[in-house]
Amino acid sequence: MADPTDNTPTRGLPSAAVLAVIALAAALACIALAQLLNERIQRNQLAWIETPLLSLLPPGFDNDPLTDQLSLRAEPVMGTAQPVIVYRARRGDERHAIALRVTAPDGYRGPIELLVGITPAGELLGVKVLSHDETPGLGDAFENRSAGWLDDFAGLSLENPPQARWRMRRDGGDFDAFTGATITPRAIVTTVRRTLELYRSNQSQLWAPAP
Repeated sequence: MADPTDNTPTRGLPSAAVLAVIALAAALACIALAQLLNERIQRNQLAWIETPLLSLLPPGFDNDPLTDQLSLRAEPVMGTAQPVIVYRARRGDERHAIALRVTAPDGYRGPIELLVGITPAGELLGVKVLSHDETPGLGDAFENRSAGWLDDFAGLSLENPPQARWRMRRDGGDFDAFTGATITPRAIVTTVRRTLELYRSNQSQLWAPAP
């Protein structure tokens, strides 16, 4: 008959120490898997942004804009809490060009993510749409290169046209709508202008030496 006062662990059941080792091993495996997935996500994001970024920046830089980047607070200039990711292109110690990844929060079907290229002097190099949820009819105007709507931004600045004319033509500005719609193009025009304003007011931070 078993002794009721015998506290010896039942044979065959794992001890507390063994359970602790198993739990620790499982936790370490989860951490390693999470790090691996995070690195893979980061690599995929870099590959996804590389093509539009390099096609927007003018040649001649000798750094890596993908790694020479920073995050900038968007509020209140951009009208959204989504931070602005900034990619800097340099030639030696000189400023070459900059690209800002911004969000137009008020597209017809929701936010529109843009990549806006700017020269050190504050002139637009161009604008690319990175992602959107617009219907095909609306999206064609900035996805189909033959439409050329986005091409008209190249060479513009806060002085050309004056800030008061950075609006749709039906609103008294210089920009045309497309496909009979105004909400989406208005959102893009407004966000591009705000991006130029953000650049002008934050140049010292935007061009700070790379860490």
